[in-house]
Amino acid sequence: MDQKSNTFLETEPIGALMKKYAVPCIISLLVAALYNIVDQIFIANASYLGSYGNAANTVVFPLTVVALSIAVMIGDGCCAFVSISLGADKKEDAHKGIGSAVLLCIISSLVLTAIYLIFQEPILTVFGGRVNEDTFHHAKEYFFWITVGVPFYMFGQAMNPIIRSDGSPKFAMLATLGGAATNIVLDPIFIFIFKWGMMGAAVATVLGQVLTAALSVWYLCHMKAIRLEKSSFRIHGKLAAKYLPLGICSFLSQISLVAAMAAIQNMTLKYGAMDEIFGQSQYAQIPMAVLGIVMKFFQIVISIAVGMAAGCIPIVGYNIGAGRKDRARSLFTHLLIAEAAVGAVALFIVELFPNQLIGIFGAANESVYYTEFAVKCFRIYLCMMILATVNKATFIYLQSLGKALLSTMLSMVREVVFGVGFALILPAFFGLDGVLYSMPVSDVLTFVISVIVICYTYKTLKTGTGKEGAR
Repeated sequence: MDQKSNTFLETEPIGALMKKYAVPCIISLLVAALYNIVDQIFIANASYLGSYGNAANTVVFPLTVVALSIAVMIGDGCCAFVSISLGADKKEDAHKGIGSAVLLCIISSLVLTAIYLIFQEPILTVFGGRVNEDTFHHAKEYFFWITVGVPFYMFGQAMNPIIRSDGSPKFAMLATLGGAATNIVLDPIFIFIFKWGMMGAAVATVLGQVLTAALSVWYLCHMKAIRLEKSSFRIHGKLAAKYLPLGICSFLSQISLVAAMAAIQNMTLKYGAMDEIFGQSQYAQIPMAVLGIVMKFFQIVISIAVGMAAGCIPIVGYNIGAGRKDRARSLFTHLLIAEAAVGAVALFIVELFPNQLIGIFGAANESVYYTEFAVKCFRIYLCMMILATVNKATFIYLQSLGKALLSTMLSMVREVVFGVGFALILPAFFGLDGVLYSMPVSDVLTFVISVIVICYTYKTLKTGTGKEGAR
């Protein structure tokens, strides 16, 4: 086997490498995000579910992100570790790291599944599930079946970046795409034909996740640059201590999003009840349902941003391992420009076409208050998406450089200090509108910090243009 089969990461043009690695990664993450979004679209357009089912989907969504956060910590951390190991020609560390990551993913997914099944009702209550009786009923049904699929979901998501680190970004994309296609095909059958309601949406999702997990298992048995052995599949503590910190930024960027969503959903519940319109029982679920839709659109945009940055992890890691800081610096420039462009396109869409966006989510079957609040949400909550995409790229790029501590600190500041803090503070002054303002305010303040970090990163990458920096 060629011991340096990934040397093209050091020689091919940066633009070509970004296209090769980032595009499949973007598609993989978009498809992963679409699992929940597709469910919500079909649920919203089912007359017997409507905004109640939509709100229930919003309640459960953060709990799927908890599972995702653990999976990406293991997968992204292992991806960065394996890429650096291959760049430094340390094949043994690479295969043992992957085997250890597989076992950690399986164990953690089973533990999380047990927690969800045992504490279902208290968990749903924390995320605003008791907005009204119908919403809570739908949330419990949906959450149970989604929980059944947690081990498959986590395994597929954790293996995706590991497959990319082996030099197969297209297979990683196809594995996720196959699962999503299964979900899209089965959703309308289960919801509209079989009339399975929330259970139907969840079961369609789980079956798609099973397919992605199965394809991932197949790939692990046919890896290219790395050959897994029986000795690989042990909890190698020393290696786990190296790669888990590299994935902690991915973990915190997701888990802190859960904290922010919990704060937002609870403030929506609290201040929605005080609103003249949404304080009425027949409209109480609307703010929760609408905010869920807006956050799902943001999830699509941020999936593109994260996909571009995460797709660059193997490229950056390999070049840093090989001592090519000049190429890592050039890639950073390309990445920041591309991220800003994505944010600009997304901003154009939400500001000019909010009615069309909300129409996808069953607005025709709802009251005028549903549409009015949705338009307001899109235009305020997402008005700083250009800054949000650049911020996210900066955090993940630092992770690919092995700067786990700095990356982690930035994520914590954005999602917990600003994201949760402003979601709790601003509604006290602006009511339900304060929930919407929390997002752009957080992004503006985070961008000020990101600019400083970007300048610092460029400075650290000025030296080491040849092989002298290799280890």
